[in-house]
Amino acid sequence: MAVVEAAGRPGEAVALRIEGMSCAACVARVEKALARVPGVNDVSVNLASEEARLHRTPGMADTPALVAAVAAAGYGARPKQEMTPAAADAAARAAERREWLLFMLGAALTVPLLLPMAAMLVGTDWALPGVMQWALATPVQLVVGARFYRNGWRAARAASGNMDLLVALGSSAAYGLSVYELLAHAGMNEHLYFEAGAAVITLVTLGRVLERRARRRTTRALRALLALRPETARVERGGSEGEIALAALRPGDIVVARPGERIAADGTIIDGESAVDESLVTGESVPMAKGAGDRVVGGSLNGEGRLRIRVAAVGGDTTLARIIALVEGAQASKAPVQRLADRVSAVFVPIVLAVAAATLAGWLVAGAAAESAIIAAVSVLVIACPCALGLATPTAIMVATGAAARAGILVEDAEALEAAARVSAVVFDKTGTLTEGRPRLLEVLPISGEEGALLALVAAAQQGSEHPLARALIAAANERGLALAPVALFRALPGRGIDATVSGRRVIVGSRRLMAEMNVPLALLDALAAAPAAQGLGLLYAAEIAQTARPLGVLAAGDEVRPSAAAAVRNLRERGIGVSLLTGDSEIVARAVARAVGIEDVQAGVLPADKAEAVRRLQGAGRVVAMVGDGINDAPALAAADLGIALAAGTDVAAAASGITLMRPDLSLVPAALGLARLGVARIRENLFWAFAFNVVGIPLAALGVLSPVLAGAAMAFSSVSVVANSLRLRHWRPE
Repeated sequence: MAVVEAAGRPGEAVALRIEGMSCAACVARVEKALARVPGVNDVSVNLASEEARLHRTPGMADTPALVAAVAAAGYGARPKQEMTPAAADAAARAAERREWLLFMLGAALTVPLLLPMAAMLVGTDWALPGVMQWALATPVQLVVGARFYRNGWRAARAASGNMDLLVALGSSAAYGLSVYELLAHAGMNEHLYFEAGAAVITLVTLGRVLERRARRRTTRALRALLALRPETARVERGGSEGEIALAALRPGDIVVARPGERIAADGTIIDGESAVDESLVTGESVPMAKGAGDRVVGGSLNGEGRLRIRVAAVGGDTTLARIIALVEGAQASKAPVQRLADRVSAVFVPIVLAVAAATLAGWLVAGAAAESAIIAAVSVLVIACPCALGLATPTAIMVATGAAARAGILVEDAEALEAAARVSAVVFDKTGTLTEGRPRLLEVLPISGEEGALLALVAAAQQGSEHPLARALIAAANERGLALAPVALFRALPGRGIDATVSGRRVIVGSRRLMAEMNVPLALLDALAAAPAAQGLGLLYAAEIAQTARPLGVLAAGDEVRPSAAAAVRNLRERGIGVSLLTGDSEIVARAVARAVGIEDVQAGVLPADKAEAVRRLQGAGRVVAMVGDGINDAPALAAADLGIALAAGTDVAAAASGITLMRPDLSLVPAALGLARLGVARIRENLFWAFAFNVVGIPLAALGVLSPVLAGAAMAFSSVSVVANSLRLRHWRPE
């Protein structure tokens, strides 16, 4: 079990498979049972995935104690086992086939019982003999409905109730009344209700088949991620290649990825070139060209080249493993909006039983026949559907977080999803967020001659420097195919620049201050520097020292704005969301970037600690704030915001302080994430509305005798299926 340090949830993370849950009431009872175990810090149970996730104090709440607590509540539990995607899918399909076979058996035996009802619609009074009805209904009741009795009995024995108990009670009442009528009035015009009990069980079973199939589709994105993990790795050891189990791989190993194979683990290419498809990890659909020195992600698909890769991370430390863990955690979490449904479901079954008893008594007091009173009470038991309440939130969250993961957006939990839906202001960091985070040469301004000649000379002089601007100049010269002469002498001048000799020429490159110290005439250099200086670009002056100091020109470098930044800002503003820029950089540089992307609200020269205070001021003005950043200095503001959004290319500290992580530095994912969150929360609210509406409308109608048990069973099954189907609409979401 992994030790985690989630906010407020220290301890070992444990995942259990829960068996026998059928509704929101089951979820509430399992959570209470696990929460009472000493050492359990928090617990969340998910009906859609049939899982319980909890954190326990190390050395306490061992697995047998947890399993026993669940069993005492009337349910089954076992540790969650890692399964291959194929095995997990096969198990899910096998369970679905079993449900389908039970339904087919029930339907084959129930349809003849319903034929007299169909005959009545055409004016024919016809019915099967009572004994034949009994013979058809009994297998439905005892074979197809066996699991309702098993689960209902476990719940009753634990002094609790669930959906299975309601179905068992309702169908048994209709069946038992029919058996009594058949035996007590043999040979007479007995009133039998075998079709009601059989139809309820068959329709509820059909609902479970459709529900299980739909729930399997909600986890499609997670299964796709799991399928990315290769089971073996091709490793170079002892001068030869061989395949080993992925679990035996160690950091520092050299793995080989052949064309068309999946890369075994995170690492750095040491030999080879290829195009690598990282789409299901980053959401980026275009394969990326990779070569020696580039990092690759385990699970990504190698293209046409053969790659030798030095492994950097294995097991749970890989990017793919962290993504899978994050998606699983998000899908198992609960949104705050679910709390109302949890409170209702905790008392739902006792209330339904009380309403059914009151219905029975009310009809009898009103002078109705016992048969009519029992049938009305049965309808009340059957129409009640806490299963829809239990599925309303988790199915929407599972589909929404799966769709987000496919697009390269990782949502930490349901709380982050709900916070994203309420965001009214987005604050961007500048360096590494709105900009690329690394300087690039943007302008070469020679006093005379060609740009290429000046760049080749200055880049050659910088070959002895490790400064980021020096690397930017050399990279620009290489991009243009310029040959760089060797450096004969090199001297770094800290805080000012460099002094180097290239091809017999002494060259100085650096600040205006350095030029002044070396008596370089500044008038022409200052004139060239005026325009780029106004744009907030970094300036390098260049001069040659011979008999006299001769100015050569100015080179301007800057941190380029990300191509997606302006469109992302425009999209946010069109959604009515305020946008601000918060940076520790100078006012001139900050204003230049803000103009380029369309941001009007700019705060520059802000220290890391003050960034968090700036976020709190926005919150104090009534705004729900999302902070977008990538660096350690952004962590306080990311944590202070209602929602932190981090770029995965940034630091781990920034990602740890955030509720959403963008797997690629594409800022268009920011409005996309907020838009998806609004859709997801809207689906949750729609689901909860319909789940409540079915009960608020259906139970009174059943109590009044308007709904027969057959119609009540159909409505109950439809309620669960409709909730899951509504959630599945999110599967078609794609970023704009």
